[in-house]
Amino acid sequence: MNRQPANILDRPLRTSRAGDTMVSMSSFAYLYSELVQYHQNRVDSISELERRLESSGYGVGLKMLELLAYRSREYKREIRLMNALQFVSTTVWKSLFGKPADSLERSIDHADEYMIVDYEPLTSTFVSVPSDFGQLSVDAYMSGIIAGVLSGAGFSARVTAHSVQLEEGEHSTAPPSQLNSTNLPPRTEKAVFLVKFSPEVLERDAGMDR
Repeated sequence: MNRQPANILDRPLRTSRAGDTMVSMSSFAYLYSELVQYHQNRVDSISELERRLESSGYGVGLKMLELLAYRSREYKREIRLMNALQFVSTTVWKSLFGKPADSLERSIDHADEYMIVDYEPLTSTFVSVPSDFGQLSVDAYMSGIIAGVLSGAGFSARVTAHSVQLEEGEHSTAPPSQLNSTNLPPRTEKAVFLVKFSPEVLERDAGMDR
């Protein structure tokens, strides 16, 4: 009896000797820097560049949701807002970056806003932003991924990436083995992904508590 080959969706792109899924860091750094430069040469403003990076990540987010749903073999989706955010900050993050996001926080001032924090975002680790580019966040690609996953799951939201200065004593909660092993200087900023949900999403979620 011939054994059927594993479906390509069940296989990782590359596997280390320890059996962990792994992608070459140098390959990713090269490809992502090329993506940033490609869009940079076709825009006239920083905001337009960020929108293009978000758009590139959005499609990845949709496909990641499909892939993770297929691999889990679960035929149900999250219907609660917090569960969807926890899915993004843990399951999606681990699948993409090998570790969960460092924290998931709710805004004190705005009920429709949440923040996903990553102390070592991969997309800005190997990209140097010139001083004349001001507040450009090359982590906008990751915010597009978040928006794609949430939108595909039925949670419409506007997601933006922000670089925030680290406070004294603030650091990643991930074990050292899960952090990026590079010879780069310690980071002085963290990435904060601000998730602002649409009113209908909040109304639907609040209606489930009644």
